[in-house]
Amino acid sequence: MAPHHALEDWLARAGPQPGAPGLQALRVSAPDWRRLGEAVAAASGSLMALWASGTSEETPRVHAVYLGGQPGLVASLTLDPREPRYPGLEDLFPAAARLQRAIADLNGLPCTAADTRPWLRHGAWSNDRPLRDAGGAEETPQPQPDRYAFVRVEGEGVHEIPVGPVHAGIIEPGHFRFSVVGEKVLRLEERLGYVHKGIERRFTELPPLEGHRLAARVSGDSAVAFGWAYCQALESLSEAVIPARAALLRALCLEIERIQNHLGDLGALGNDAGFAFGLTQFSLLKERVLRATEAALGQRYLLDAIVPGGVRADLTAGGARLLADCIAAVSLEVQVLRDIYDEHAGVRDRFVGAGQVSPELARRLGLCGLAGRASGQAFDLRADLPAPPYDMLGATTISRGEGDVAARVAVRFDELRESSALVQRIVELLPREAHRIDIAPPRPGLLAVGLIEGWRGPVLVALEIGPDGAIRRCHPHDPSWQNWPVLEYAILGNIVPDFPLINKSFNLSYSGHDL
Repeated sequence: MAPHHALEDWLARAGPQPGAPGLQALRVSAPDWRRLGEAVAAASGSLMALWASGTSEETPRVHAVYLGGQPGLVASLTLDPREPRYPGLEDLFPAAARLQRAIADLNGLPCTAADTRPWLRHGAWSNDRPLRDAGGAEETPQPQPDRYAFVRVEGEGVHEIPVGPVHAGIIEPGHFRFSVVGEKVLRLEERLGYVHKGIERRFTELPPLEGHRLAARVSGDSAVAFGWAYCQALESLSEAVIPARAALLRALCLEIERIQNHLGDLGALGNDAGFAFGLTQFSLLKERVLRATEAALGQRYLLDAIVPGGVRADLTAGGARLLADCIAAVSLEVQVLRDIYDEHAGVRDRFVGAGQVSPELARRLGLCGLAGRASGQAFDLRADLPAPPYDMLGATTISRGEGDVAARVAVRFDELRESSALVQRIVELLPREAHRIDIAPPRPGLLAVGLIEGWRGPVLVALEIGPDGAIRRCHPHDPSWQNWPVLEYAILGNIVPDFPLINKSFNLSYSGHDL
């Protein structure tokens, strides 16, 4: 048996990975797949993404992206088509459990994990591997729901409360199975996948230079992050270097997207705590930002802002002043509202101590992004693996250690202030040059990984171009994959009526998860 190596030994064997800066690529064998995972876990690294590629006519492969240090690492394992079972990683990285189940649903590739329940299928398609087989693989005349084996909690006084998948309001579907005694939650088990849309298959039907529009619609509240991650991967395969103005305008769009979402969340969290004044005030501030964004960039929500080679629309000097002035004024009002939230006894009573995730538990479960930073996981791609122009903007990582709703609220407030400062810096730095360039078709036969820090956390797009120049595989990954399982722990010991508040403090994406 080969000896176990430290992570530094594995990195010494890696080579350059096209895509985001700070990534290395490494091909491994089946035994080394586990050993590498063990080395990453021992070095306190985290599993960012896990997916499979290869059609029925190709050799299947699985890929993993690990983060937490410099550089990040993209590992690829080629499987035996006759026996494509691969070693599971769920004991090292709990987030891998659902990712492996999704690979089984979509690619028909099993692993050694004990949990083989379907995750995305819901009995809604008949084919065992829709991403490997071509032509109507996800269609079945009469889909039959499967019987999902929820974990039962036994004991005197224990009963179950099923919530969803259809909810009051306009949120997307997800099922939450509470096991409770009285109102105290003993266990929560989620079931998602109800909005599986066939996005990964659809990517393979699009020309590479048009895939950014679909990427921006993976999760509409993170359109800029997904669109940028896709274009980052595509441009690396085209060997394109976008102008500095284009990169700065992308960062401007990303920070506006962050500001819009944080404003909306802070209002909704106030409302969930019974403080409707907060919802009203933050809704007004968000509307002001949306109107300024439309006036300056042509869209309220920046669904089509990021395009190959740069950005869709340039920013005039007047538009830049309008945005900068609006966000500066909103930032001042946010500080006033923060003081009100901090001083309101009822709001503090609901926020403090609710939905707590300790830093140790967050590290063990791989909690990432905004929620992770509220639980002591001080990692932000803008500061730790910065892509241009963040390498010259000097973004600050915001972090707290309490891990409760109050901490997640505080991180949002602090990130609003930081994003407002970044917007002012970007506007001041904008050079007079092109906002977009034409790029060449991507080089065939390569895999590139785009990686951008969205408002919710790290957003990844893995883009693989086939020998014919078409998209062979495109895998978009939302940080909600990592964070949904942690919500099951955050609610433990809390009461059922606090779940909407705790859930909103994470505000995870259904659409970005259920591809």
